[in-house]
Order: sequence, then structure tokens, then C-alpha cells
Amino acid sequence: MSAGTRDNDEDDDILDRDLSPQWILALTVACLAVAGWLAYSFAGSTVLAPDATKLTLVAVPFVLVVGFLIAGICGYMAGLIGASNSPISGVGILSIVLFASTLLVVMTPTPETRGPLVAFALFVVAIIFACATISNDNLQDLKTGQLVGASPMRQQIALIVGVAAGAAVIPFVLNLLAKAYGFAGAANVGVVAPNPLPAPQATLISALAQGVIGGNLEWKMIGIGALVGAGLILMDATLKATGRLRIPPLAVGIGIYLPMSATFAVVVGAVLSHWYDGRSRSAPDPARAERLGTLVASGLIVGESLWGVLNAGLIVGLNNDAPLGLLPPDFAPAPWLGVVGFAVVVAMLYRWMVRASAGRSA
Repeated sequence: MSAGTRDNDEDDDILDRDLSPQWILALTVACLAVAGWLAYSFAGSTVLAPDATKLTLVAVPFVLVVGFLIAGICGYMAGLIGASNSPISGVGILSIVLFASTLLVVMTPTPETRGPLVAFALFVVAIIFACATISNDNLQDLKTGQLVGASPMRQQIALIVGVAAGAAVIPFVLNLLAKAYGFAGAANVGVVAPNPLPAPQATLISALAQGVIGGNLEWKMIGIGALVGAGLILMDATLKATGRLRIPPLAVGIGIYLPMSATFAVVVGAVLSHWYDGRSRSAPDPARAERLGTLVASGLIVGESLWGVLNAGLIVGLNNDAPLGLLPPDFAPAPWLGVVGFAVVVAMLYRWMVRASAGRSA
């Protein structure tokens, strides 16, 4: 066998090599041990301390089984349509209903334990949410790596380091956001900005946990929602077969339980995306024009997120809810000036993308 053939075989082997099953098993056991310790410590710090061991023995298998299933669902969807469209809120709702119902099987709530049980359920489901979000990012990264010819094993090692780095940084970022803006429904103390962050998904999941453990959840409404969802799935499949306009059930569900303040921008973005896709087909290089549009939209999303954290740091550091404000707080046209400015930026970016696409094709 020639040296060139050996090199090619080694390259093919690297591109098809994952972490060994032994490492995966060891990491799984280590993660479950950490989850068990966290659950036991959380329960032990409340009036649930006498039942901390029993609750931990319920929580750890639940995290393993449900976390695995939800990670598979969210990771699969992230690989197909991207992490931003993964149904993490929906599977989180199912998780809290299942776990809260499981707690009712092993414990009978009393007025003293009802609140701590709700908090414990939310704490354990937060671990499952972490499994889902990590699977979203990891599967999307692995898919990207496969497209560019990266080594899966080396990517997986880097992703493990990334999880550890994120776990070390995220608490400080959340604490900063809590100090600057606060969260709706939480006990916000010392917040500088007047309007707390809404967090509608968190509010809904908390309400479900309280309803299940408190015994006052409207199960009839959940059943109606399940029937409506099944009907939407059938309707969407029928429309797909006929080639007509689709009705994605996930989009309908999001539109039902999220407030208009959160979904209106999504609708506007969808309309702009549809308009841009139609215009990009007539560009000299349609594929490049489409890629540029995706990159610019992704940059707007990431840039807004980074700016939100940076602005929170300025708010806390300067103790001013508008540290970069140029107009007085009572200036009525200020919001409309922001809308106009955003529209101007979008128009400028569109012109730049058209010119960049035309220049590349030329």
C-alpha cells in the first residue's frame, strides 16, 4: 500500500470516528451524578429534606430517559431546520406536566410542601431543558462540521469544552440581566430598568407546574389542545399532498401561547424573507444572494443578543436605565424614530447584498 493510499485511509477514518462508547458511558454517568447531587442538594435545602433521597431517585431516571428522548427530538429538528426553530418550548411543556404528575405519584402535597415541590419540579425540568438546548447546538455544529469535512471526534471534544465554558459564563450573564432588567413574575430587587423581561415560556411552564401539583390544572383544556394539534397535523398533511398553502402546527401553537409582542417581529421577518427570496431569484447569482440574506439575518439576531447583554452591563454599571439615550424620556416620537432607523438599516443591507451578489457574479 502506497503512502498516499494510507494517508487517504487515515483521513477517511478520522472523518468517520466518534468518541468511544466507553467515554460516552463514563460522561453519561458523570452527568447523572452531577444531576443527582444538584437535585438532592436542592431538595435538602427545603422542607422536602426528609424526602430528598426519594425525590432524587425519581429525578435522576427521569432526567436520563426524558432528557435522552427530548435531546433526540430537538437535535433532529435542529439538524433539519436549525436550532432557532427547534420545538424546545413544546417539549419543555410536556416535560413539566410529566414530571409534576410523577411527583404526585410518589408524594402527596401538603400546604407546606406544595410550593417547594413546584420549585423542585421546575429545577429538574431546567436540567432537561439544558439537555435539549445543548443537543440543539451540538447537532447543528456537527452537521456543519460534516459539510466542511471536520472530524466528529474532535468536534465532540470541543463541544464538551464548550458546554463547560458556557456553564461557567451563563450564570453571570443571567445575573447581569436580572440586575439590569429583571424578569416578569420573579422577585426582582434592585432592578434599574423599569420594564422587566417578559419570559412568556417560563411563566407558562411555572403555571403548569403549579396547576398539576396544586390539583387545579384544567386537563380538559389540555385535551382540547391535543385534539386541535392533531387536527392541524392532519390539515397540514392534506394541504401538503394537494400542493396548497401549508399550516405548520408548531407555528400555530407558538402564535397561540406567545404574546403578540414576541410574535409580531417573526411575522414581519417572514414577510420580508418571502419578499427577499422572490427578488433574489432574479439576481445574477441567486444562490449567493440567498446565502447573504441568511448571513445578514443571522447577524441581526446575534448582534441584538450581544447588544442586549452589553446594554445590561452599561445599565448596571452606570445605574441608568438608558445609558446611551439621546432623547428625553418623554419624547413621544422616539419609538417611531427607532422603527424608521431599523427600516433604513434593512434597506441599506438589502442594497449591499444586491451589489455584493452582482459584483461576485461579474
